[in-house]
Amino acid sequence: MGMDALVKKVLRDVGIKEERFSLQWASAAEAPLFVKHITEFTENMKDLGPIGQAEGLSKEEVRERIQTALDAVSSQKVRISFGNASKAVRKDGIWTTEHISGIINTKMEKSLASLSK
Repeated sequence: MGMDALVKKVLRDVGIKEERFSLQWASAAEAPLFVKHITEFTENMKDLGPIGQAEGLSKEEVRERIQTALDAVSSQKVRISFGNASKAVRKDGIWTTEHISGIINTKMEKSLASLSK
């Protein structure tokens, strides 16, 4: 869940709709659940249209923003911040999406500050 929160934060910060990313779990024994997840995600992507369209961005702006996001998550500063946020989540032992997202957003605010558009 921590990686999910990080990716969504980075997407938001660079101005790309976070709905373009989804991380769901389904075991090999849960084929109907897997199909449901894929179907819902595909429908959401059809509703949003090509990347950049719902965001009001040109192809070049999308490329630049994705590169900015990639550069950020590749930086040592961000990786260290994410490690510290993960430690805080484990220490708290609260595994709700809201709690994990809150910690990720708070702990990573400084290291990702340059992303905000």
